[in-house]
Amino acid sequence: MAESDKLNIDSLISRLLEVRGSRPGKNVQLSEAEIRGLALKSREIFLRQPILLELEAPLKICGDIHGQYYDLLRLFEYGGFPPDANYLFLGDYVDRGKQSLETICLLLAYKIKYPENFFLLRGNHECASINRIYGFYDECKRRYNIKLWKTFTDCFNCLPIVAIVDEKIFCCHGGRSQPILVSTQASPLTSTLWSKSVGLCAQPMSRNKVCCVTCFGPIQIRILLDGGKMTVVLVIRLVQILSPSSFTVTNWTSSAEHIR
Repeated sequence: MAESDKLNIDSLISRLLEVRGSRPGKNVQLSEAEIRGLALKSREIFLRQPILLELEAPLKICGDIHGQYYDLLRLFEYGGFPPDANYLFLGDYVDRGKQSLETICLLLAYKIKYPENFFLLRGNHECASINRIYGFYDECKRRYNIKLWKTFTDCFNCLPIVAIVDEKIFCCHGGRSQPILVSTQASPLTSTLWSKSVGLCAQPMSRNKVCCVTCFGPIQIRILLDGGKMTVVLVIRLVQILSPSSFTVTNWTSSAEHIR
């Protein structure tokens, strides 16, 4: 019997949630076989679902977690634990924080438990070349072994990269890519995970000198939508430095929400 067939998802979720109310930093003890089973089983689900997700509201859209497991638990306490609420996460689940394993395990467990109501997009930190450097590799090696990290790499390679909600909300981790003209340019996947918005951009889409990916602005978004005949009223993305001051956004129902 395969490791993924032996999973007791309800038991795993229950144990992962036992630390609620504990002091941040307390680890959850899962066996290597259980974690490997989560990665393998969720990979099967990702492969069955499209790389571009077409979803329906209502659902809650969430940004970077970066190994901050107790922040993830607080997020669910605020928004509702599945299946009380549907979720779309936009990537960057691992690295930087100290509990990437708990974070990704709970997210994958919910994906397995509720495959049609819980969705995970790929961020640039769900790439081996990045999480090899920024913490996830070291955490896997310290707490388990390198083989487990490689299993996660295979899982991450199957994550979807774009979601469109109600044909109106375009969601991804980075931004849109431009057509590939020569073999030395960044791939559409790299560009979608890394691209950055640059405000009101009247110039053609440009390459970021550091990452060799696309910088884009409202004009380029308009070109994308007009070319694809899409009636999009909101683009939700990450990979952006925000002002420390509060700001107001308009959600897809056209009502204003104040954010700090």
